[in-house]
Amino acid sequence: MNFTVAQIAKMIDHSILRPEFTVEDVRTGCAIAAKYDVASVCVRPSDVPTAVALLQNTNVRVGTVIGFPHGDSATQIKVAETELAVDQGATEIDMVLNIGWLRSGDIVSVENEILSVVKAAGDAHVKVILETAYLTDEQKLAACWAAERAGAAFVKTSTGFAPTGATIDDLALMRSAVSTAVQVKASGGIRSLDTMLAMAAVGVSRFGTSSTAEILDDLARRQVNVPGGRA
Repeated sequence: MNFTVAQIAKMIDHSILRPEFTVEDVRTGCAIAAKYDVASVCVRPSDVPTAVALLQNTNVRVGTVIGFPHGDSATQIKVAETELAVDQGATEIDMVLNIGWLRSGDIVSVENEILSVVKAAGDAHVKVILETAYLTDEQKLAACWAAERAGAAFVKTSTGFAPTGATIDDLALMRSAVSTAVQVKASGGIRSLDTMLAMAAVGVSRFGTSSTAEILDDLARRQVNVPGGRA
């Protein structure tokens, strides 16, 4: 697949989510995002104002997580988190669906909750995290269909805090489940350019990773001897 460094950068949500990160770590992460001009940063809810201030003169969007990482917050809390994040300047919302409801077969409640968050988000893009490590293929499909019906912009594999993350098989399944109106985001264990390229080949258009610099520097090195600057 032929991508420039700039194109790959705009497929990355630079992840700054580890619980032990300090304010200085957040600043460093935002500086990396700005340097490489990625699509967005994904920060903890309390870090949204900091990220918005640091990235205000860039083309990097600020995103945050809702109901993270377990998805079991009450719907009203997820809605309130979303409203606050948007008020503070977040334009991308990565919400964890209620995994227990999904595994129990209560698709109506799952869909209604996603719809509530989508409405609260307004113009912000909502990405629905399935946490595929805990789901059967049938549950993954049901979640994707519910997310699309509810108006989500993306379906996403993982939080990065479950036992396993994104896999090619899961991503291909998710891509097949939704229309072209919904994008697929891979997250969890994405640490190399080759992994990204393999996942892009099955239709993934956004990647959550903290290995942004390593991935983009690797691509730049590979392109040194490639005519036209592509690899």
